[in-house]
Amino acid sequence: MTRGRTTIFFDVGNTLLFPNHDRILAPLAKKRVFHTIEQLRSLERKTKQEFDSMLESAGHADHPFWYIFYTHLLEDVGIADDALRDMLMRATQDSANWDGIRPGTCEALKLIGERYRIGVISNSDGKVNESLRRCGIAECFLSIVDSGNVGHEKPHPAIFAAALREMGAQADESLYVGDVYSVDYLGATRAGMEALLFDVAGAYRDRGLPRVESLEELQQWLGD
Repeated sequence: MTRGRTTIFFDVGNTLLFPNHDRILAPLAKKRVFHTIEQLRSLERKTKQEFDSMLESAGHADHPFWYIFYTHLLEDVGIADDALRDMLMRATQDSANWDGIRPGTCEALKLIGERYRIGVISNSDGKVNESLRRCGIAECFLSIVDSGNVGHEKPHPAIFAAALREMGAQADESLYVGDVYSVDYLGATRAGMEALLFDVAGAYRDRGLPRVESLEELQQWLGD
């Protein structure tokens, strides 16, 4: 537990911004292959469980998260095409393709920012600041730390330490909000921070972990 929460750090992907599926999955649409949001969330749940299991048991994953995700997606539709899988993975890893934002996000962040100092810690390509700016929420944050600039990705403790230094915050006074247990929750708690899962897909509903599914729920969880 924190000794007195003063600071909240947010993940970006699947927490504040969401993938532009129309743009990313355009190569599949050309093949007349389409997916509903629920189908994609089901795949996300499956991938998170597999990815978490690998990181927890072996300390590393054999492949990146999105490699596993698109491997399963193409298997489900009967397409064996490594080049297509890699194309989809690269498109998803491009921060410019994360421009889906839920209504009310800016307003919720501003309200949270009235009570806490808020920042970002993101595994990205060095350009997450630009994505947040395009979506109109960059100015909500006092600090934006991107693994592409730091040189370490979550769950490595160095990226959390860099964010704490930049914000001038103490780990035991800080909360981290992110969507992947093995990367965000464990990374933050091992860095001495409090952590909360932002679990829109419902991957962790039955795990007994602290979690919310929206910024509105986060405000309630914080007691706002």
